[in-house]
Amino acid sequence: MTAGSGAGAYRWLTRDDLGAAGAAATGLLHVPPDASGVFPLAPADREAEEELTAAALRAAGVGGRDRVVVALAEPAGALWASAASRVAAAAASVGPRGRMRLHHALSALGATTLVATPTGAMDFLARLHLEFLLDPLDLGLRHIVLTGEIASKRTLGHLAGEFDAEVHEVYSSPFSGGALAWRAAEDEPLTPLADGLLRLAALGKDELLPHAPGAAELVITPAGHSALGDAVLRTGQVARGPADGIPAPAHTVGEHVLVRGVWLSLPRIGRTLTKIDGVARWELGVSRQGTLDAAVLTVTFNRASLVGNPMWRSRLQEAVRALTPISLAVEIAPEVAETPSPGMVSDLRGHHLGRDRALVT
Repeated sequence: MTAGSGAGAYRWLTRDDLGAAGAAATGLLHVPPDASGVFPLAPADREAEEELTAAALRAAGVGGRDRVVVALAEPAGALWASAASRVAAAAASVGPRGRMRLHHALSALGATTLVATPTGAMDFLARLHLEFLLDPLDLGLRHIVLTGEIASKRTLGHLAGEFDAEVHEVYSSPFSGGALAWRAAEDEPLTPLADGLLRLAALGKDELLPHAPGAAELVITPAGHSALGDAVLRTGQVARGPADGIPAPAHTVGEHVLVRGVWLSLPRIGRTLTKIDGVARWELGVSRQGTLDAAVLTVTFNRASLVGNPMWRSRLQEAVRALTPISLAVEIAPEVAETPSPGMVSDLRGHHLGRDRALVT
């Protein structure tokens, strides 16, 4: 099929579509913390994912003399560590949490390479300076590989200068965590690791595009995948220009919002809150004022007697805690709203463009 024609030849799937198919999926399943999307990985699929991820590490300069520490959430962390073991002398997955634990792991393992999210690496750097009073150069890192998030401006150059290391950004599949493309500077387009696997698509209709003259969604066409070879997977990530090549994503769109490398399901938030009596509306606010994303869920009740009720606040906090492993603060709006309305997103980072792809221009 040529880009922009014959869209019916493919199954166009979103994260919610993959989640709905989870009850029938078989084999090894790659599942995010909230089970919002189930990605099957047969042995050959897993092998292909690891080989592409190993190729991304090679493109970043990682070789046989390096020792790699992966600070990504599971199950992506295990995939990256396994791929790194093919390229480097040693590799370990230590998870994303605990900056002092990460420092200890890097030192204890003699790491020369760190794989982390952009905000995770920046937060680690800030804590080295402000809390631990340690010099980043003392770690002896030669390579830093960033993946899993939309990086803030000048992140790559800042980390390179502070650690005196080569810094590369890798675009990974939001479904499996495996590498798909890479770049060495934030003003460069992505370099795909395999032909035809990562493409661009129109937001409002099922149509592949040859380039991104305006806003275009990154999509995955995994032709060799055992269960999804006839699918186009909408990533929920949006790029803008240039005319040639595949730009790195700068935005997200649809019913999931990316916060601290984790995709939050907006419909699931809505379904959860409808089970709590008195909730009229809600708004998810996301910001990145420091090094990390912060998310706040503001709930508006339909009657004043609930606004200061500690039991209702506790019910909300418990319900939200079950939704996601990331910290999601809950606030109660002081005013009431008698008329219910759909949930909203206020993304002060400028990342999320809206829940409805057809309305994004």
